[in-house]
Parts: sequence; C-alpha cells; structure tokens
Amino acid sequence: MKVTAEICVIPLGAGVSVSKYIAACGPILEAAGLKPQLHAYGTNVEGEWDAVFAAFKACHQAIHDLGAPRVHTAIKVGTRTDREQTNADKIAAVRDIGG
Repeated sequence: MKVTAEICVIPLGAGVSVSKYIAACGPILEAAGLKPQLHAYGTNVEGEWDAVFAAFKACHQAIHDLGAPRVHTAIKVGTRTDREQTNADKIAAVRDIGG
C-alpha cells in the first residue's frame, strides 16, 4: 500500500540543539527511496507502507545511537485507493489554484 507521511522526530535529553539528530534521519529516508522533503517542523515522505515504517524505526535507532536517551515522534499518515498521488502532485494542485 502506498502511503504519504509526515514525521517529526524530537530527541529528548539531548540538549537544546537537535539538528545533528534530525540530520541523521535524512540519509536513512533517502536510502529507503522515500523522497524526503524536509521542512521547518518535520519531513514529508512517500513510499510503500512497510518501507516507510521501517525507515522511521531506523531513524529512532540512529538517534538513540547518537546518544539521545529518549525519542518522541509525531507521525501523520495518508493513503488513498482511487488514484496515485505524490507529494509533488498535492503541492502542484494548490499552487495551480494560486496558493
């Protein structure tokens, strides 16, 4: 099943700056072929359900491996069966209207 998802990973107990922890997830998501799109409060991805959630698990492990004792993650997930639609398609639809 194809899924689009947003992940917002929050390392806890890792200090004030968390950039290095967030950056560790980029290569994981990229290697999984999920077309990550980083934004100010998370990352959008798209791919097969199992690949997406396996990559999210790997992100958690990578952040723990960097020394964060706790990781909190907020995930939004969407699926549709009527047609295929990428994140780029969704953005283009809004921009075509003038947003």
